[in-house]
This record gives sequence, C-alpha cells and structure tokens, in this order.
Amino acid sequence: MSKQPLGTLGSALVPSVLAARLEAHGDAQRAFRSARRAFIDGARIDMGALASSLGVDRTSLFRWVGNRDQLLSEILWSLAVPTLDAAGRAASPAGAARIVDVLDHFTADLIRAPYFRAFLTREPSRALRLLTTTDSDVQRRFVAVVATVISAEQEAGTFDPAPLSAEELARLLVRVSESFTYADLISGDTPDPARARATFEYILRP
Repeated sequence: MSKQPLGTLGSALVPSVLAARLEAHGDAQRAFRSARRAFIDGARIDMGALASSLGVDRTSLFRWVGNRDQLLSEILWSLAVPTLDAAGRAASPAGAARIVDVLDHFTADLIRAPYFRAFLTREPSRALRLLTTTDSDVQRRFVAVVATVISAEQEAGTFDPAPLSAEELARLLVRVSESFTYADLISGDTPDPARARATFEYILRP
C-alpha cells in the first residue's frame, strides 16, 4: 500500500450495498440527493414525504434507496467523506502527529456541525445505533479510513502500532472519537474537542 495522499482519506472505505446502487441507478441518485439536502437543512427524513416529493410510491423508493436506516447511514457517510478529506489535508505530514490531527479535525468538525447535532438531538437512539454499533456501515467505514492512515504511517516507517494491528488500533481510536463526539448522549457530558485531542495524543504518545 502506498502512502495515502492528502485529500483522499474519504475514499478509503468499505462500500455499502446502497453505495453500489447509487452508482448504477439515476433514480436512486435523485432520491438520495433530495434526502441529503433535506438532512443538511435540518429536516427529519420521512420516507413517505420523500416518495411523494419525487412523484413515486414508497415501494419504488425502498427499491431505490433501501429502508430509512440504510438511507440515513449513506447520507451520514457522504457527509463524513469531505470532512475526512479536509482533515487529511490539514493534518501533519507524517507519524503519530498525522494520525492525531486526522482524528482531531474530524471529531471536532462533527461536534461543531449544526446539522449533525440536530440529528443527534432529534433521534438520539437511532443516531447511536446507526453510528456506533458493530453493524454500522458508518463505523465500519470510519474504522477502514483510520486503519488506512495508520497502515500508511507504519509502512513509511514513521509509526508503529505494535503490539496492536493497524485495524485493532483504529477500532480503539474510533471508539475514543465516538465517546467524545456523542458524550452528551452516552454520559450526559458536553462534547469537548480539546479533551478528545488530548486523549488521542495520550494513546499515540511514543
């Protein structure tokens, strides 16, 4: 594996079933774009209302974009990709500092994103299920991205994750990111980007 270039972190992902369908079907893309715009605007995604706005029945909509959870997961990841890419461009060039910076920028941006906080407030239980469980497409892809960053530094000789593998360390770091990003839902604490960064630095210290 070559070292991951700046600005392409979001492309290091595990595709979902819906992602493949979106690439192949124009109607699915149209429905997805409409739902994504509504989500960014802070609206709750309602499958019945979305089908009506597109002039189709619910059966067609479900055939195009799957169920509501699948659609929301794909929207969430589509918004995470540019955030991860921006984190990669802003990060230090190499070593543990780069890994810390990627996680720090991404976690801080999620904590501060109004549309994302609105979703967490509006549907907290669903949000945690879609974002933080082992069945989550979003978490699976986030772990893949972080593992790619770690592996690139390991292969470049600028970071050694031992005694963990790159994927094991990625899962740990993603869990830390989640614990701070969703602190208000998990423990009632205020999400704190500074404390998240300090924790990443502690885990990855030499």
